[in-house]
Amino acid sequence: MSFNIMQKLTLQCLKADQPLITTIRNASKKTGGSTRNKKGHPRPKHRGWRVQDGHFVSQGTILATQLTTRFHPGLNVGFGRNGTLFAMEHGKVYVTCEQIDPNWEHTWIQRNYAGRDGQTIYKKFFNVIPEKQHQRFKLIEEV
Repeated sequence: MSFNIMQKLTLQCLKADQPLITTIRNASKKTGGSTRNKKGHPRPKHRGWRVQDGHFVSQGTILATQLTTRFHPGLNVGFGRNGTLFAMEHGKVYVTCEQIDPNWEHTWIQRNYAGRDGQTIYKKFFNVIPEKQHQRFKLIEEV
C-alpha cells in the first residue's frame, strides 16, 4: 500500500515539461581564448642600422641588416648573401644619400626594383673611410 502512495506522490511532483534526468556540470578548466603571440611565434629579428654615421668600426663589423635593399654598400663595405652590410676596412662610417644606377643582373635588384626602370632612385649608402696611418715609424734595419 505504501508503495502505491509513493508512486502517486512521485507522479504528482513530476511535471510534463521537466526532464527525468538532469545533468551536472563538474568544475573544470575553461577553454583558453585566442592569443596574439602563439607558441610558434618567431622572435623579432631587429633589422636595421647597427652603426650610426660618424662611428669608428673595425674590419668585419656589421653595419646594417635588411630584408629588402634599403641600404647599399659604398666604399669599403661588403654586401652579404642575406643583405647584411659589413665593413671591409677599419675606419669611420659615413652614410650618404645618393642616386643609384642598379645592376639589373643582380637577383636582389630584380626582386626589389622590378618595374622601376628609367626612374631616378635615391638610396642610403654606407661608406667606410680608412684612418690615416700615424707616420711615426722608425727605420731599424734596411735589407
